[in-house]
Amino acid sequence: MDPTSRPTVVIDNGTGYSKMGFAGNVEPCFNQPTVVALNDSYLNQSRASSKLNMAAQYSAGVMADLDFFIGDEALLRSRASNTYTLSYPINHGQVEDWDAMERYWQHCIFNYLRCDPEDHYFLLTESPLTNPENREYMGEIMFETFNIPGLYIAVNSVLALAAGYTTSKCEMTGVVVDVGEGATRVVPVADGYVIGSCIKSIPIAGQDVTLFIQELMRERGEKMPPEDSFEAARKVKEMYCYTCSDIVKEFNKHDKEPAKFIKQWRGIRLKTGAPYACDIGYERFLGPEVLFSPEIYTSDYITPLPALIDKCIQSAPIDTRRALYKNIVLSGGSTMFKDFHRRLQRDLKKIVDARVQAATAHHGGDIKAKPVEVHVVSHPIQRFAVWFGGSVLASTPEFFEACHTKAEYEEHGASICRVNPVFKGMY
Repeated sequence: MDPTSRPTVVIDNGTGYSKMGFAGNVEPCFNQPTVVALNDSYLNQSRASSKLNMAAQYSAGVMADLDFFIGDEALLRSRASNTYTLSYPINHGQVEDWDAMERYWQHCIFNYLRCDPEDHYFLLTESPLTNPENREYMGEIMFETFNIPGLYIAVNSVLALAAGYTTSKCEMTGVVVDVGEGATRVVPVADGYVIGSCIKSIPIAGQDVTLFIQELMRERGEKMPPEDSFEAARKVKEMYCYTCSDIVKEFNKHDKEPAKFIKQWRGIRLKTGAPYACDIGYERFLGPEVLFSPEIYTSDYITPLPALIDKCIQSAPIDTRRALYKNIVLSGGSTMFKDFHRRLQRDLKKIVDARVQAATAHHGGDIKAKPVEVHVVSHPIQRFAVWFGGSVLASTPEFFEACHTKAEYEEHGASICRVNPVFKGMY
């Protein structure tokens, strides 16, 4: 049966989570942490080649290849047993451990999606400004190990913009604010093409919000088991955090009515099974505040997210700026905090309005600058925006023409993956 008649497999690998599923769906079938648990004992046996005979060494190597887990199961195994070591293949949006990444894809395809890779085209995602060599590695693993018929590697920011598609409006010019687990990137896109020279990024993202919440709870003396504290802080972030409009007013509100705002987190220690509980107070709004006031968390980076977005747009070609301010699209799980888009729009509007007023004052009020419309787009699926954009793209009839095929790979090698045109005619 022709692979183009079957739905494309869409896998969006992020630093924190990987989303996987089939094109045509609205949400991914699985959303798993991007982590692999490897069994130490087999790995050490297969490495100690001089001490083992060939047969024992081979069987240890085979067992090391088979005995590993990914996602939530990997986290559980590592906490329950000391024989498993965690490996995080992606760091700050870039793949750093290709062996672990290959194992991860293996489980994604065979254990989760349960499909034969030879029967489906694949769409994978990458960060903007990824090295061309990384695309080659990706193509090599997919074509050589999994023998797939066709591959398309898409820039996640373009897919996030495509996710904002509605029937009335198909804007492919906008700014994608992608706040993931490992990195925060502001990527301007004009007519579907990334303006690479204007990309801005800060190393403060979802993971830092979690670490800050963990730190605040520790300092306050909450009794959290050390081995579970990071995971508990992550759950607190996802369930209870919100963005406030004014940090001083929020402190006052909490102090006046603590019973109304203080929540309680209950957990169970994995090793002993004993229950524990801790209060969640100021960290509910101080966690997300890290993105708007980074100085409360670190002294290394003190540029707030709204200022970064403004810098990004101001460095873009002048004829695209109004369109970019008008279409700021959120993407990534760390943009899901309540009222996040309202706070971002308000702070960015202040910066833009101040500039317009300064320009008017500079000309003595004779020339009035036209106001700039600032609009931050928020939609219910922004957590899966990149995956959904991939699902939309892979459902179009032109998609299969734009893919690199197995025959092209065999003829030209992995270098074909260096260029991924929007459509074939646009090299």
